[in-house]
Amino acid sequence: MEHIGLSAKDLSVSYGDRTAVKNVSLDFSSKQVTALIGPSGCGKSTFLRSLNRMNDLIANCKVTGEIWIRDQNINSPSTDVVSLRQKIGMVWQRPNPFHKSIYENIAFGPRYHGVKRKKELDEIVEQSLRKAALWEETKDRLNNSALALSGGQQQRLCIARSIAVKPDIILMDEPASALDPVSTSKIEELIAELKKEYCIVIVTHNMHQAARVSEKTAFFLMGEVKEYDFTHNIFTNPQKPETSDYITGRFG
Repeated sequence: MEHIGLSAKDLSVSYGDRTAVKNVSLDFSSKQVTALIGPSGCGKSTFLRSLNRMNDLIANCKVTGEIWIRDQNINSPSTDVVSLRQKIGMVWQRPNPFHKSIYENIAFGPRYHGVKRKKELDEIVEQSLRKAALWEETKDRLNNSALALSGGQQQRLCIARSIAVKPDIILMDEPASALDPVSTSKIEELIAELKKEYCIVIVTHNMHQAARVSEKTAFFLMGEVKEYDFTHNIFTNPQKPETSDYITGRFG
């Protein structure tokens, strides 16, 4: 039986007069990867950002509907957004390491949330870098600037940084789109490992990537979810003509 890690109920997002996401309801299972696919401007990244309240930072953005993690509706005004983003990590399209050392990039979050002892921080840094398949490449230069890492390494560092605060869910917005094929392959291998522990939701333009990394796929079109099913079914036996047209390259 699947355990639901996160649920969106009738979620809508608008910017001024423009509606970007319309009444989307989706359940995301723990220890599973869900891919969000669809053409540019279809609402998938806006929807993803709603899942940890990142749209709060955008002027004239209005969000309605519910997002549930366990028994908490995170859209409730009483939600502590800082602790929410500890539970629901975010990895962006382009690597965005802090202008700090590799060590400090990982230790920053745990320290902010109250971890002070160096021994404990050392353990978190090592464990997070190991989970992100980056420890062997960085263990001898933890005090070097994170900006000296390659693009692919920086993205794995950002994933390690999100792991360090012990989230339940990791959101990824096209995490490999700025990377070369070798680095992309490493990120995909990493996602396959991470899903053993986390609920992962990934936005991707790359249909092959969605097919490789995810168990379920939601197809977005003009702000709505047109089809949501097991990834294999979406790519081999789509039920909606729009889904078929998109995955066969007729538009998008």
